[in-house]
Amino acid sequence: MSQASAAADATDRNVEIWKVKKLIKSLEAARGNGTSMISLIIPPKDQISRIAKMLADEYGTASNIKSRVNRLSVLAAITSTQQRLKLYTKVPNNGLVVYCGTIVTEEGKEKKVNIDFEPFKAINTSLYLCDNKFHTEALSELLESDNKFGFIVMDGNGALFGTLSGNTREVIHKFAVELPKKHGGQSALRFARLREEKRHNYVRKVAELAAQFFLTNDKVNVTGLILAGSADFKTELSQSDMFDNRLQTKVIKLVDVSYGGENGFNQAIELAAESLANVKFIQEKKLISKYFDEISQDTGKFCFGVEDTLKGLELGAVETLIVWENLDVTRYVLKNSGGAEVIVHITKEQEKDRSLFLDKETNLEMEVVDRMPLLEWFADHYKDFGANLEFVTNRSQEGSQFVKGFGGIGGLLRYKVDFDTLNYDSEDNGFFSEGVDRVPAVGGEGWKLRYSSPTRIIFERCV
Repeated sequence: MSQASAAADATDRNVEIWKVKKLIKSLEAARGNGTSMISLIIPPKDQISRIAKMLADEYGTASNIKSRVNRLSVLAAITSTQQRLKLYTKVPNNGLVVYCGTIVTEEGKEKKVNIDFEPFKAINTSLYLCDNKFHTEALSELLESDNKFGFIVMDGNGALFGTLSGNTREVIHKFAVELPKKHGGQSALRFARLREEKRHNYVRKVAELAAQFFLTNDKVNVTGLILAGSADFKTELSQSDMFDNRLQTKVIKLVDVSYGGENGFNQAIELAAESLANVKFIQEKKLISKYFDEISQDTGKFCFGVEDTLKGLELGAVETLIVWENLDVTRYVLKNSGGAEVIVHITKEQEKDRSLFLDKETNLEMEVVDRMPLLEWFADHYKDFGANLEFVTNRSQEGSQFVKGFGGIGGLLRYKVDFDTLNYDSEDNGFFSEGVDRVPAVGGEGWKLRYSSPTRIIFERCV
């Protein structure tokens, strides 16, 4: 597989993961009256016919519910589920997830929800539940990265056990220890024996806890182990007979850290980066660091903010589109009095300012043709612009800086773009204040303007 196709596959998977995260969030918030919300999960090798028979039996049972309102809503949900199931002749390769039912909106109105999809990786859970909420636990488990790494951070003050999975860092347990210092004089030998005994007990306790946290049903529950510490405790542990053999074979790196506790954990993640290259947390830090490098070197091969990023996409200049996974911007398609479409991108806070929805010529409010979260629009259209899409969090220091300092949206560009020249000029009905002669400087050598409008500009390469 080529590097480009591998990157495209990774992007597709990241987008699928983001869509499932978003779906889980909306499903968890949904509530209904009675038990009219059906959660159905079918594993890959199950039979559609078996599930169809099970639903028919459930329909017969539900017909006996005494409450008329509850009976009708449950029967309607089962019927919707049966209709969804008819769309499939067999269970897809990764299984099938179906959510059907009637939910109550924030305004107190009832709304029907019918969702069916094949998850991005095999789901080995069989589930049928009729409740007043949708059950998403199996989907949440699906999001957990296949690569989960265990960390043991030891120093003279105590030990910490943690895991890193995707971009989620978790501290499982930590404890403090008091070890005697070296002692001189006549009692030196006795103190040395006491000191060695205390160290031995400390290493034994860490080894026992490691087995407790990183072994489940006699199997190692992490992809690899990182042992970190400021003294030689980590080496002692790795070579100790008390350290479970199954865990010893999973040790992939020993790292020296300057601190203990959570600071040592953070430093160990940084120092073990090469070994954890496939973990989302590290990928995210590398990606945003690369983005910051472009800015600090003033290469011009970067963009940030909604408008500049969208202009960069229209130019075909954005190679990697970077967006915060919780970006709170909505894309509105409005229609003005002349029948022309106007596209605006506004935050929840800006939605309160109704002047943004007014037609500048008539001062009347424009008709809303379509509205959708900008994140969703990116997920559906990033391929149209030849870009890779990367979702990032604000959990890392770099991610937090990207969200706070750059609005949580930006891009790495294929070539230098001078966004200062892309100011919209109403007379020319384009983005250029200095005419089309400026285009080669903006689009790079060998580019010509193909089409421009107040909201769209497209270049094509000269042949």
